[in-house]
Amino acid sequence: MMKDKVVVITGVARGIGQRLAEGFENLGAHVYGIDILENPYMMGDLKDDAVLIALKEHVLSKHKTIDILINNAVLSSGGIDSCDRQGFEDALNVGVIAPFRLSQLFKDHFSEGGSIINMSSTRYRLSQPDTESYTAVKGAITSLTHALAVSLAGKVRVNAIAPGWIDCSETLWDPQDHHQHPVKRIGSPEDILNTVLFLGSDMSSFVTGEVIHVDGGMSKQMIYHNDYGWTYNGE
Repeated sequence: MMKDKVVVITGVARGIGQRLAEGFENLGAHVYGIDILENPYMMGDLKDDAVLIALKEHVLSKHKTIDILINNAVLSSGGIDSCDRQGFEDALNVGVIAPFRLSQLFKDHFSEGGSIINMSSTRYRLSQPDTESYTAVKGAITSLTHALAVSLAGKVRVNAIAPGWIDCSETLWDPQDHHQHPVKRIGSPEDILNTVLFLGSDMSSFVTGEVIHVDGGMSKQMIYHNDYGWTYNGE
């Protein structure tokens, strides 16, 4: 299904991005990754437009077209109590402007059936205190997804995935952490990989402009104090 596909992934040094790169390579794809941290592919700062252009030129020097672009990289700079203007701009540059620019740079170089997959988060509509930079980025990338889907109609399908609680550390969590999810477990990078493979394949050829929530149903659980074991102990 993915053999010899050309796949570009941002944020590949760890976590979900690392698992995506491994998964595509295991299926025989040609993977081109980038991260500011050390990784097996290309190191570079996505805030620098010259780096984005260099990534495009590197990929296209090896292949005439690409098949899948996965905008996974993100930078969280805190929120209203901890983030200054530069930090907020940096978060937007990595999480919104870079995905836009890479989509723009590659838009005329996708093969037939090409796919852009943006990594959103359930936090585009759910928040914790002092997380404005991350939440704003995820809201923006979600809206950017349907805008690109319309602009690139007939050329490239564009979709987003909104992960919930994904454990990238193999931590031994308390049973309560698992059971608060309707599916009774915390998610893993493999859950995101499976969804990415669907969106990047012909099996999703009638799907574009969508946001697929992969959160074990966590964002669908209504919470009331003293209901089904939920107790509020805050101020």
